[in-house]
Amino acid sequence: MYNVKVYDSVTEGNKHITPHFQVKEFACSDGSRVVFISDDLVNLLENIRVHYGKPLHINSAYRTVTYNSKVSGSSSNSMHTYGLAADIWVESVAVNALYAYVCEALGNHGGVGIYNTFVHVDMRSLKSRWDNR
Repeated sequence: MYNVKVYDSVTEGNKHITPHFQVKEFACSDGSRVVFISDDLVNLLENIRVHYGKPLHINSAYRTVTYNSKVSGSSSNSMHTYGLAADIWVESVAVNALYAYVCEALGNHGGVGIYNTFVHVDMRSLKSRWDNR
């Protein structure tokens, strides 16, 4: 159903998985070595990066279950824990514009949430949209 690859942040952290993204950008902030990354997610992020022609920053992507439980407001079944989600922002692009673009790109599937300073995107099979500003 989901094409998720497993990486080691220590031995593969500098590995490019697209022209603009490396494994380490998706690693959990808790320092764990294992990193789950959805091929569909990373391809979407690469397409967004190319579309805007500006750096795309990942605030949070893969999260271990333990780390995720400490993130305020996070779901216990978060797409982050499966390597299917990222919280992103693009330099000099308003979150409203980024949200609209990602919603259009995902069409009738995937989760997209808008926050004050970033956009959450995930690769769930059903369509879900929300505004958490």
